[in-house]
Amino acid sequence: MVIDVNEIPKEGLHIDQDFDFVSLDLVEEDAVFLEPTHAMVDVRKIGADVQVKGRITARLSFICSRCLRPFEYSVDSSFDLVYLPEELDEIKEELEEEDLDKFFYYHQQLNLRDIILEQLNLSFPLRPLCSEDCEGICPVCGEIIQEGQCSCEVKESDPRLEKLKIFLRDKS
Repeated sequence: MVIDVNEIPKEGLHIDQDFDFVSLDLVEEDAVFLEPTHAMVDVRKIGADVQVKGRITARLSFICSRCLRPFEYSVDSSFDLVYLPEELDEIKEELEEEDLDKFFYYHQQLNLRDIILEQLNLSFPLRPLCSEDCEGICPVCGEIIQEGQCSCEVKESDPRLEKLKIFLRDKS
């Protein structure tokens, strides 16, 4: 959905709609949409600037980074962005420090679909986890540790301490 900045009315635009994205659009490679992304967005023109303020909700399926099982992940994220005209992009050195977190629109147009997709991608965790206390899989047998079926004993030692162990053993 492309918005022509020159045609934004004085009272602004209110957009309340679903967006159908494909999983290939996402930064999380294994994510699958369980329902369309819903966005409620207000777009207002303030002088030459454009304020885009909204909220997105979505339900996706992710793969847990520790146990490799799929789990449902809900997104409920708000955003408040300011877009400046493209002419200011060329004179960045003259912008104030608080202007550096602002964005630019080009050819008097804003692509709302791209904005929603970017905000959706920014809401994802770096390492998706099915739960904070997920213990992952056993490095010996490959069973999921949380399910309690693994009875392997993993004897781990820090390789940096091996020299100290040898030293202490030889000293005795």
